[in-house]
Amino acid sequence: QVQLVESGGGLVQAGGSLRLSCAASGRTSSSYVMGWFRQAPGKEREFVATIRWSDDYTYYADSVKGRFTISRDNAKNTVYLQMNSLKPEDTAVYYCAAARSVGSYYYTIPGSYDYWGQGTQVTVSS
Repeated sequence: QVQLVESGGGLVQAGGSLRLSCAASGRTSSSYVMGWFRQAPGKEREFVATIRWSDDYTYYADSVKGRFTISRDNAKNTVYLQMNSLKPEDTAVYYCAAARSVGSYYYTIPGSYDYWGQGTQVTVSS
């Protein structure tokens, strides 16, 4: 089992920045793929970014490309999401997820991930 705990959410004005953290514990592996997803009220959970633990390969949703950066710290077993130039439409609950084994074609699909955190609220005011 893998446990994921997110932190770092909060309220920020448009144009501001936040950094989310996802601390992983349990039976983690360098083969894992880590992802960030978000879900706004009344909407489906959507892909934000992913990072491959083995080689730092990253992939972003078009809506956040150039504004968000996903990274990892092996020593701390932690994945980060640096969010800059935030917009009101970024408001959502942000979830961290881990996949034991998934092909790159499926990185953006929530069902491809095996473990999920509890989520952290991000609210961007206009």
